Amino acid sequence: MSDKEKVFQIREKFDRIRKEIAKVIVGQDDVIEQLIIALFAKGHVIIVGVPGLAKTLLVSSLARILDLTFSRIQFTPDLMPSDIIGTDVIEENLETGKKSFRFIKGPIFANLILADEINRTPPKTQSALLEAMQEKKVTAGGKTYVLKEPFFVIGTQNPIEQEGTYPLPEAQLDRFFFQINIFYPSKGEEKEIVLKTTSTFEPQLNKVITKEEILKVQEFVRKIPVPESVLEYAVDTVRSTRLPDGDPDVIKWLSWGAGPRAAQTIILAAKIRAALEGRFSVDFEDVDKVLLPSLRHRIILNFSAEAEGKTADDIIEVMKKQRGRE
Repeated sequence: MSDKEKVFQIREKFDRIRKEIAKVIVGQDDVIEQLIIALFAKGHVIIVGVPGLAKTLLVSSLARILDLTFSRIQFTPDLMPSDIIGTDVIEENLETGKKSFRFIKGPIFANLILADEINRTPPKTQSALLEAMQEKKVTAGGKTYVLKEPFFVIGTQNPIEQEGTYPLPEAQLDRFFFQINIFYPSKGEEKEIVLKTTSTFEPQLNKVITKEEILKVQEFVRKIPVPESVLEYAVDTVRSTRLPDGDPDVIKWLSWGAGPRAAQTIILAAKIRAALEGRFSVDFEDVDKVLLPSLRHRIILNFSAEAEGKTADDIIEVMKKQRGRE
């Protein structure tokens, strides 16, 4: 099979995934696309949205469609690392009377993990999850256990309730491939949501892609070529957020800019978006489409920006405008 045929196959699978999710989720097309991009990039995602926007339903439905084992962890202030990773328990052999330790795997041993309200648990527990995300393995009782791939973590945060939370440090936020913001639906979408959820409607979700196929896509998308002009545009966009190459209209709102990991994210995400569109070449539009989820958690606004009511998304839109990609 040629590379172009593989790209068309990826687009076909993506179209089927969207159709299946549309059975239970109304709208949120950009959110669904960004989740699939992060999955195919072997990245992890943090979703920010107010309660009641079907974040849990979206993730659990995605796991069923992708034929992935699913685990939901509700983060609370008393959650311990062992509650996520697992723990050793003492077992006694009834025949010999000998006692030994047996490791009981925690909820981290799944393909798709929903880390619900990740900022509600102390840093020690957050670090246990983030280490597993980075290393794709966990250590308990002196033994190392490899997590099976695909391994995809989706953390959620509530932006309106900050009391009693433990905000993720910037260095840990940077480890998330995307930050996806979910907003309220339009009036038409909300009417459709209400009608569907207050009736006897029970959608049947079909599996679209296997684990093995996901792993093959994750390997293939990295082969998609990027034109020099597109690569330079992505790198220059990231560099415009920091000194000494910073854009004055951008860095005046920032106390810290994005690092090289942001450019890596943008290019890989642009490659995958091109594949989802059925193309074996990356365009400027692909880069522009992934700028917001790639950068919004990697730039730190200063006091002036907060005083003026500026958001990270506002600053990124200024960057696109300044670089002639409005």
